[in-house]
Amino acid sequence: MNFDMRTNQNCASFFNPATKAFVVVDSFDNYEFDVRAGTLSRTEFVGTITASNDEELNKKLAEITAAHI
Repeated sequence: MNFDMRTNQNCASFFNPATKAFVVVDSFDNYEFDVRAGTLSRTEFVGTITASNDEELNKKLAEITAAHI
């Protein structure tokens, strides 16, 4: 899955058409990001990551969701 989230975004969602998996990311402070993964109708909390720039955020999103997508 290709993540292209920016640290200044408060939320984003991503979809993998091959596996039909969704990833939902939200943040209140643009430093700590809560990550959920699952289907359109049901997601589960995967974890919280911290990132200070876009590159770090997208790399960590790929790592934390690898087993779920």
